[in-house]
Amino acid sequence: MLFTQYYLECLSQASYLVGDETSGRAVVIDPRRDIAEYLDDAKAHGLTIVGIISTHFHADFLSGHLELARETGAWIGYGAVAQPEFEVRSLTDGERIGLGEVTLQILATPGHTPESISVLVYEHADDPVAYGVLTGDALFIGDVGRPDLLASVGVTADELGRMLYDSVQHRLMGLPDAVRVFPAHGAGSSCGKNLSTERQSTIGEQRALNYACQPMSEAEFLAVVTGGQPPTPGYFAYDATLNKQRRRLRDTAATIPALTAEQVDAALAEGAVLHDARDPREFATGHLRGAINVPWDGRLAETVGTVLTPEQQVVILAPESQEQQVAMRFARIGFDNVVGYVADPDAYLLLRRTAVAPASRLTANQAKDAITSADVQTVDIRNQGELIAGMLPGACHIPLAQLASRADELDPDRPVLLYCASGWRSSVGASLLRAKGFADVSDLLGGYGAWQSPQPAAS
Repeated sequence: MLFTQYYLECLSQASYLVGDETSGRAVVIDPRRDIAEYLDDAKAHGLTIVGIISTHFHADFLSGHLELARETGAWIGYGAVAQPEFEVRSLTDGERIGLGEVTLQILATPGHTPESISVLVYEHADDPVAYGVLTGDALFIGDVGRPDLLASVGVTADELGRMLYDSVQHRLMGLPDAVRVFPAHGAGSSCGKNLSTERQSTIGEQRALNYACQPMSEAEFLAVVTGGQPPTPGYFAYDATLNKQRRRLRDTAATIPALTAEQVDAALAEGAVLHDARDPREFATGHLRGAINVPWDGRLAETVGTVLTPEQQVVILAPESQEQQVAMRFARIGFDNVVGYVADPDAYLLLRRTAVAPASRLTANQAKDAITSADVQTVDIRNQGELIAGMLPGACHIPLAQLASRADELDPDRPVLLYCASGWRSSVGASLLRAKGFADVSDLLGGYGAWQSPQPAAS
């Protein structure tokens, strides 16, 4: 058996290639949109991809099922409850799919979504215990999938939570301890609140260590699972809907073009947003006014989906050689309106130097002085679960995922100080407020961690 896990740090997303090396037949589970790696690996191992299984309609990324089916002719499988616009193989609970000796078995595990399934993987058809179970978003390492994401589209969090209770407490915890657990997400994903950095576990480990897998009543489960969830990123509903539709397919070799200074100016004049993907420190030294700073080396895709909208035209200004990677991360969440990238960022900013401004970033000591001496609006943009560590004096809480929609709660004519845990998200949030016309915005260098351990003042 060939079993390969592919993990995207920028989305905390895992997909899988499972193949029978004797028969040469393989299936991909929960593919991302850039599918070249699956095709290359299958070819290298002499495998033919015959099926594509999505454990559910994902909300946090645009699945590559349609692109992969176009390239391979493979069938697309979803749980029996799913009703997408495209042709699918309806996978029923208990159904077994033979790839040769390697056999997959479908396990209905609704709760994160109604159609959610898990996939048991057997190395041999007659093995009494499965090699592993691909749990999608039903069971994570250290957590379970949140049941509240579909509350606005006709299914309540309570209804889904009750489904999830049965799926986790009875169906998944009913598997043998030795079965390996391979989830669709890890730490950082907004699909849960307590995900581990580990990328695999076992049913036995989760039975012992996962808070949601402990014996409890349905009511206790609902309370503990739904409490303290992070805000839903704005693009989740868009992607969940798009994953059900016949949509525009992305070419495996797609690239974005380099733009001259004049072409950049024309695009911005027509309403495009400049996405500055440089490091926050470099952005702070000088950036085009109105640019949004989401650095390329972090959780770019999810963050872009939080501060931008799918219909916005985007021009990318990125470090050299990272332009296409940044565009791909946009495409992974279905943001396909990237018109190109700034061919020479340094030259462009020099040419437009009258429209270039620095960004104010304060040390912890400077932030303390500002808070005590000025009428500063201090805003904590961390998620709810992070607040247990404490907050700055007088701070209000507006998570980054809600900052765009709640900016009117702040006075654009008064100074604003934003902070997060380390300074990455606060640079994003500060750039967003500046783009919305806030006159005096700073963010805290090093975030709350620096506030807790400020450097001695210079003598």
